[in-house]
Amino acid sequence: MYNRVMKENNQDDFISTVSHELRTPLTSIRGFSQTMLSSWDKLDDDSKKKFIKIIEEQSQRLINLVENMLAVSKLQKENNNLIYNEFDFKPVAQQVITIVKNQYQSKNFNLKVSDNLPKIFADKDKFTQILTNLTENSAKYSPENSDIKIEAKCENDNIVISVTNVGTHIEEADYEKIFTKFSRINNPLTRKVQGSGLGLYITKQLVEKMSGHITVKSVPLNDGSGQSDITFTVEIPIKNIEEQARIKCNQ
Repeated sequence: MYNRVMKENNQDDFISTVSHELRTPLTSIRGFSQTMLSSWDKLDDDSKKKFIKIIEEQSQRLINLVENMLAVSKLQKENNNLIYNEFDFKPVAQQVITIVKNQYQSKNFNLKVSDNLPKIFADKDKFTQILTNLTENSAKYSPENSDIKIEAKCENDNIVISVTNVGTHIEEADYEKIFTKFSRINNPLTRKVQGSGLGLYITKQLVEKMSGHITVKSVPLNDGSGQSDITFTVEIPIKNIEEQARIKCNQ
């Protein structure tokens, strides 16, 4: 009985939060559309372009939110099976960088891959989503013309992938909070950048489904800027041939 009540409360909280997240962009789209329809002849070209740009941005925000909600729904299903295969990290990372760079053209993406890095044994689509989410997050919450560093290496029987950017410092007490559903850190940058608070939650769930581990660390630059090096680190266990065979048999 207790578990059922808790589940219903969680569902109510989810629906309430999603409704709020949907209402904000929908209100913007409706408001600017109505203004353009009622005052088209009175608006100059710059105002029209500005309003259309806002409608486009809010539409993309809705698309991202819906995609994230579908991803959360899939994660909660027990039959959301992973398809494990071996693949090289570097081509996946290069593809992700190309996609994210198209959206964040002012950011510089630096990729460093260890020479002895073995193939990754994981669900390639889910791993690509993990790396995309982390790279997009770093690009979104970093200053213009800054660097995003992506690195992959071997360490203690794990493939360790790190994504680093310069951004507003995250207090250690908030490290776990940013991986929870609908959670966003309250600082000047996050107040300016729109987000649903689902991306890192989804990322953590996917990493853990593949027996991995994800952490974040924020290290102040000590240059008076108030900025920090923010690094997300994902550890994926290296599987031997017997372990790989066992996982494939259970797929």
